[in-house]
Parts: sequence; structure tokens; C-alpha cells
Amino acid sequence: MKPLHLVLGILFTLNGQAQSPQQNASQKPNVILIMADDQGWGDLSLHGNPDLSTPNLDQLAHSGAQFQRFYVNAVCSPTRAALLTGRYAVRSGVYATSEGGELMALDEVTMAEVFQANQYRTAAFGKWHNGTQGPYHPNARGFEEFYGFTSGHWGSYMDPMLDHNGQITQGKGFLSNDLTMHAIDFIKENQDQAFFVYLALNTPHSPMQVPNSNWEKWGNRALENQHANRDKEKIEHTKAAYALVENIDWNVGRIQKALDQLQLANNTIVLYLSDNGPNGWRWNGGLKGIKGDTHEGGVRSPLFVSWPGTIREGLVVDTLAGVMDLLPTLLDLTGMHFDFPNPLDGRSLKPLLLEHSPPWGPRFLFSYWKGKLSVREQKYVLDQEGHLYNLATDPGQKHPLDSQFPGVYQRMKKAKDAWKQEVLSQLKPPAFHRFPLGFSGSSYTQLPARDAQASGAIQRSARWPNCSFYTQWSSTQDSIFWHVDVLEPGKYEAILYYTCRKPDLGCQMALQTQNQGLHSTISEPWDPPLKGKQLDRFPREESYVKDFRPISLGTLELLEGPQVLTLKALAITGDFAPDIRLLVLKSLPSSEE
Repeated sequence: MKPLHLVLGILFTLNGQAQSPQQNASQKPNVILIMADDQGWGDLSLHGNPDLSTPNLDQLAHSGAQFQRFYVNAVCSPTRAALLTGRYAVRSGVYATSEGGELMALDEVTMAEVFQANQYRTAAFGKWHNGTQGPYHPNARGFEEFYGFTSGHWGSYMDPMLDHNGQITQGKGFLSNDLTMHAIDFIKENQDQAFFVYLALNTPHSPMQVPNSNWEKWGNRALENQHANRDKEKIEHTKAAYALVENIDWNVGRIQKALDQLQLANNTIVLYLSDNGPNGWRWNGGLKGIKGDTHEGGVRSPLFVSWPGTIREGLVVDTLAGVMDLLPTLLDLTGMHFDFPNPLDGRSLKPLLLEHSPPWGPRFLFSYWKGKLSVREQKYVLDQEGHLYNLATDPGQKHPLDSQFPGVYQRMKKAKDAWKQEVLSQLKPPAFHRFPLGFSGSSYTQLPARDAQASGAIQRSARWPNCSFYTQWSSTQDSIFWHVDVLEPGKYEAILYYTCRKPDLGCQMALQTQNQGLHSTISEPWDPPLKGKQLDRFPREESYVKDFRPISLGTLELLEGPQVLTLKALAITGDFAPDIRLLVLKSLPSSEE
């Protein structure tokens, strides 16, 4: 339970005097933060790529500030944690992209909580990737409205299963378009009050599903630019990524059009960035590395900040900046205040946005991912392999300067060693995670196959757990189980999302806890086809998905504390037990059976 001051915050005017929430509501600027998923620095016509057209993103950049040296993390979940908290992701315990390693520590205050405490309406649409179950769910981290998915990637972008404020729902149409439409609807509904919208788009992350309307021009098109190492580049993957970026561009145009129509543009700060480098070897402005590296190509991101009439048009910022800076920057630009319990690592970029030639002292920025650590200052980088480069003259990191500038090398090595000792040492991953069940702020707890383990010969539908399901369950000796921590004891309805072939009907399933169990027989066939392949433009590594059907297994009386939920097949009448995608526990009033 957070202290009251973290829940409520304190609202101040720009001169520091306390005021009522309503007194200045009409003057507070709205904020729309748009994040792409796996878009590289080079995936913009603005940055010199002739192979794709991004007029709306280019115009967004020209309408305000564009940053030339802005850094995120090497992969998805750490960037999102750093964005939301203004602190290095390792401080919040984020060390992986699934199996609990993406969970953002509960003592961290999020950007949404800050906006909410300052009387903003808050909403997130799209990819969350910092926890599924409450209190890690976005609705428990300051977002009053959430529509999207909470894992690292999604298996189908057409009419997918999604999460709406903790409940399972069905998306409509192509996912990026659907998310944008929900964001626009929220903006329209809240146009008379200050709002914060976090639109975390799912593309161009794989699977490389592209609607026909966005793919038409790409089928037989030759590319003008390719990655320097052409043996690594997969041309159809690159073309699909470009088509998806052009779809993003169209959706950004929809947001801008809506703001213009509602006459909100001059009172809305719009930010755009990506969460890491490109998800493949393609042209990236000559930068070294891709997603997963802490080289320039893996962590340099576009950042555009537009606020018409306040941030001057065409501003180009060359100063070193990072994703942790966005929380203090928005705090500063909007005039909000919040009493943070932990010091922020980020630094407000407001002087760079609003002042001419502001004083700006030196700083180091650190990029870490799975043992790969690089440190940057304004001119140099000491990279993940321990080599020094001058980024001003060698952004491709081709000419190491270790011996030519020993003083610079030693200074940056000392900074890197100190960060390991002072910050990285805080990261202590547990042996395994227990996922919370029964958070009081939500009636539903989702336990996806992603967060489960399986014994015996049961298989995941794909290597990556995020949007996978369990299949090939042929032995009654095998089981699927979730390590959970029951936060609120009481009665819960157990709802299982399954598919089952007609020849396998009659399978007897049991869900067991430390003190009781439920038995149910699968009596209705549900065997839909796998979907997604029809729009794939490049072979996927992720699982194909299908439409899973819910079945109620009955009611459990769960005790408080750590335990294991185990799903067993007591009898398999055909070749296989059902395929399993998700277990949902719905809390029930004590009088409801």
C-alpha cells in the first residue's frame, strides 16, 4: 500500500503556491506521448531514408524540437520502465522481457500517477510490458483507462484478444489503427479537461503483419538503401518494417488532425519516440548495432517534442538526452509538482526546449542490457566491448580511440565502474517470480500461459512466451502450473481459455491449490484455425494464435499467501488434452457462488 502522499500528490502553481485542482485546469497543457515499438533511427524520411515516406512524423518534428542524441534502452520493457519512472530501469528491478523479469517494482512512482495526482485524466493504449496482474497492471499504476495488451508482443494484429481495464475484450481491425482510434475517442471525451494519453503502438515489432492497403506499394519494390552488411539484411522483413512505419505515420496524422479539429493543438504537448533500435539489419544512418545492443544503433531513438506557440518550430537539439528525462521534463513544462520518494535519474529538458543557448553542464548516460553496458557523454562513448569512440566524428563506431585519448578513456571507465557499483548492484533478480492474485483494485486476475510453467512433454506454441499457448498435452502425468501470491483470500471463479478438437472431447480437467481442487469435463468442441499468416509478409518466430473459448471451471476458496495453482488432465480421452491460453480468476462476493 502506497503512502497517501504518493496517491494524492500536491498541486502547485508555477510560482510554487498551492491551488485547488479546478482553479487552473483550463490552462494546463494536455500531453500525448506516442511510442513506436522497434522503430530504428533510420526508419524515417526525416533522417535521410529515401525508401519510405513519413510526412506526418516529419511535420511533427519540424513543428517543434527534434533531438539528435536521444537514447533509450536496448529492448522494450526497460525503456518503458525508465520512461514511466524517470529512473534507470534496473532500479525498478526490470531485467528481462518476460517470466516476471519485466515487472516494475511497486515502490516506483509512475508518470501516470504524477499526472493523476495533478488532476489529469490518464489513459494508456497499446503495449504495456511492465506487468499483467494487479498491482502491476496499468490500471493500478495511474492509468484510469487502459486498452491494449500487457506482454512483450502480440501474436495477431487483426481483431486480437485484448485487455480493457483488466477484462478480456476483442479488438476491431488492425491493431495500430484500433489503438489510435481509442486514443482519439478518449481525447474527444476529455477535451474540456487536461488529459495525458500514452499511445504505445505495437509496430514495427514482429510479427511482420501488414494490412493489404499498406503493403500494396511494397510487393515488388526495390530498396535504394540497405544495411552495410547486406548478408544480414532480410529484404522482405525490411519492407514490412517500412510499411508498418508508414502506417504509424498515418495514425500520427490522425491524432494531429483530431487535435486541429478540436482546437486543442496549441494547448497539447505531443512527444514521439521509439523504445529501442531496429528489429533487424536495415539501413540505420550508419549507426552500429540493432535492437539488443547498447551500441548507437541499438539505443539511439528519434525524439520529437511539439507544442505549437511555445516550443519554436524547427528547433534541433544536439545535446545528450535520455528516456529518463521525459518525466522531469513534462513535470517542468506543465508546471506540475510531485513529492517523489526516490531521486530521479532524469534531468528536465525544458531549458533546451524553451531557452536560447541555455547553460548545460556535463553528464553521463548509461545503457545496460544483459551484461552489455555502455556509457556516453556529449562527445564520446565507451561501448559494451570497452572501446572508446568519438561519436561526433564516428557515429558508426569504426575507429576506436582507446590509446589515443587515455585520459578520456580512464574517465569514462571510472564512470562505468562506479555505475556498476552504485546502480547495477541494486538489480537482484529472484530465483523465480510469484505472480500476484486477487489485487483489491481489480475483480479479475489474468494468469496467461506466458506466466506459467509446464512439466513433461507439454510444449509452448513458440519459443517466445509472450503470446504463446500450451499444446501437445498427451499425458496425465504432466501439468501446467502458476506460482502465485494470493493477496486477498476469498472465493474466485476460475475461467479457463481453451481449444479442444472434437476427437478429444470428454477430457477431465482439474485445477488444484494447496487446500482444494475443481474438476470439470470438456464437453464442447472448439477447434478454430490458427490465424495471422494471411497478413505476414515475413516468416515469424512468434506463435500463431487462435480464438480461445472461456469455460468456467467453478469456484475456488483461496487462502492468503504464496501457493501453486496446478492444472491437470485427470483423463485424456483422445490424443490430447485441450490447448491452454489463459486462466482468469474472478473475485466473487462472499455471498455469490
